[in-house]
Amino acid sequence: MSRPDRKRASALRYDGRDAPHVVANGKGLVAGKIIEAAHAAGIPLREDPVLMEALATLEIDQQIPPELYRAVAEALAWAYRLSGRRPPQATGRAA
Repeated sequence: MSRPDRKRASALRYDGRDAPHVVANGKGLVAGKIIEAAHAAGIPLREDPVLMEALATLEIDQQIPPELYRAVAEALAWAYRLSGRRPPQATGRAA
C-alpha cells in the first residue's frame, strides 16, 4: 500500500467539443478528496501510473496535449463502458 502523501489523482472533463481538460490535480490529501468526490459522483476510478505522471504536469483547465490523446481516449472509453453511459458526441473540427 502506498503512503498517503504519495497518492496522486487527476480528474478530466470531456464535453465533446474540444480535447478533454484537467479539472482537478493533486497529491496526498488533495488526491484523497478528488477520489472521494469521484466515488460520491459514481465516477469510475482507473489506476494508470504512467498516465497519472503525465497528467500531473498539466495545469487546471489545461487541455490534454495531442501526445496524450490515445491514452486519455482509452481511459475515457473504459470509464464510459464501465458506467454504462455514452460519451458526448464530438463536435470539434474534422481531421
